[in-house]
This record gives sequence, C-alpha cells and structure tokens, in this order.
Amino acid sequence: MSVADSVKQDLTIAMKAREKERVGALRLVLSELQKAAKDGNDDELAILRRERKRRLESAAAFRDAGRVELAEGEEAEAAVIEAYLPAELGDDELRAIVTAAIAESGATTPKDLGGVMKLAMEKTGGRADGKRVSALAREALS
Repeated sequence: MSVADSVKQDLTIAMKAREKERVGALRLVLSELQKAAKDGNDDELAILRRERKRRLESAAAFRDAGRVELAEGEEAEAAVIEAYLPAELGDDELRAIVTAAIAESGATTPKDLGGVMKLAMEKTGGRADGKRVSALAREALS
C-alpha cells in the first residue's frame, strides 16, 4: 500500500471522528502527494520529509515572532506527517555511517565534506536529517 493510500484511509477515519486539525493536516499531505504524483515524482518519502521540514521551519518562525498558538499548530501538523516516515537513525548508527563514508571517500579535511555528505546521505536512505549528518561529518573531519 502506498503512503497516499494510507493517508486517504486515515483521512476518512479522521473525518468520521471529527478530528478537525488532523483532517486539515492530512488533506495538505494528500494534496502534496497527489500533486507530486501528477508531476511524475514518485518519491513519497522525500515529499513527506520536505513537508515536515516546512512545518518545523514555520513553527520556529512563529515562535520567534511570539505566535505560540500558530507554532503549536504547525508542530502538530509536523507530528502527523512524521507518523508516515520511517524512524530516524540513532546517533550511534549515524556516527557509524558517517565514519564509513569518510573512510570510503578518503576524506581527511573539512574541504572534503561534499563527498562525505553524498555518500552518507545515500547510506541513510532518508532516515536522518542533513543537518545532523553534516554536523557529525564536520566533527569527524576537524
């Protein structure tokens, strides 16, 4: 079953349960998934990660502006989206992947970060945020 099908089923359940906030979040997610499918982009997980990132960035901006209620709404939507994503890698697993990528690429200085990032992000399979990978790679190369 595709992620879009799962979202459709959950949307129906949320509508019957009259969960207004969840329905809104699921409709946005389903819309983005359908739009991407129409454009020929079949990577549903990448779309979900992008949408979650947008929500978290919006929440941070709202918090900085003192709009806590809007930030909480964005964070709630991010949590709904996160339920459809695979679990994030732990720090130890991620550190091992970065170390293997450094060894594989032969990187020795921070200037080699690009090659390390490319290999590490391929190995994580989208289960880690690029910022976390970059921070660990910079730490290891310093």
